[in-house]
Amino acid sequence: MTRLAKKPIVLPQGAEFKFNKGTVTVKGPKGTLSVDVPEGIIIDVDGENINVDINEKLLKRPFLGLYRSLVNNVVIGVTTGYQKKLTLIGVGYRAALNGSELDLQLGFSHPCSVKVPDGITVNVEKSTSITIEGCDKQIVGQFAADIRAKRPPEPYKGKGVRYENEFVRKKAGKSAKK
Repeated sequence: MTRLAKKPIVLPQGAEFKFNKGTVTVKGPKGTLSVDVPEGIIIDVDGENINVDINEKLLKRPFLGLYRSLVNNVVIGVTTGYQKKLTLIGVGYRAALNGSELDLQLGFSHPCSVKVPDGITVNVEKSTSITIEGCDKQIVGQFAADIRAKRPPEPYKGKGVRYENEFVRKKAGKSAKK
């Protein structure tokens, strides 16, 4: 079992925590998020600390780390939020934001258009850098992965959409015969 599951979650100032009939709801400056937890998860609030425990008769032990992590992600999301940065690498690759749609030119004969989900803000700087921000970690990560899937980085020239600090190992091309 992980030791992280035994650590309490510290509730930052300005966040409100409620646990009612299997639903954890956290309200903070960035918004309100909730997580459904099964019957065997026990949540105790002790001042600023949230302790997550498990009833081993109802659930297996590995679920403790999962639900502790889900509750922690909600607390972090409503207080500080989550952010992903993408970079477009390639000649003519660019992005533009038109209302609630992100228009991408990725070397295809047609532009790709992606609808921005609710609760997410997208910023485009210098037309080759995209910043995705939001309070729900799953939605931010999934939207960034959807954009990256439009043109993942290829291994020969490294062109494509990649995360800001992602390293792409380049392959050697064909060598000329003598």
